[in-house]
Amino acid sequence: MLLEALIGLLIFSVGILAVIGLQALSIKSVADAKFRADAAMLANELIGNVWTNSKSLGTLQTTYNSPGGTYYATWLANVRNELPGVTASSNAPTVTVSQVAAGGLNAIQVAVTVRWQAPGESAHSYSTLTQLNCTVTDALGTACSW
Repeated sequence: MLLEALIGLLIFSVGILAVIGLQALSIKSVADAKFRADAAMLANELIGNVWTNSKSLGTLQTTYNSPGGTYYATWLANVRNELPGVTASSNAPTVTVSQVAAGGLNAIQVAVTVRWQAPGESAHSYSTLTQLNCTVTDALGTACSW
């Protein structure tokens, strides 16, 4: 009878340890999902700001390109507050504003890559690319209307 009780206790202990392991994995997965959602939200915030800003390529590059853009510096502070492991020397997000030709139209392309690294994990990233098709409004091809 004592042997049966010890075997029952062993089986119960293994079951409890399995449940604890699953709970830890679940918590890690939820944290990963939150960081991915935050990265997407931050990238979309920046792109939304681009849509409402000047339509001049030079102004957009001065304002948003990393690492020296004026709005980029403000946005980087938000990224540092929301995501773990983002510093000036590691996991800094990148933003590139460039001009491309798309179907006969002038287009401004914005590429955003947000990186983060949770403690004890490898680095993760979220990238998005958007294209703002526009009609050229100046002779140099640098100002757009959309």
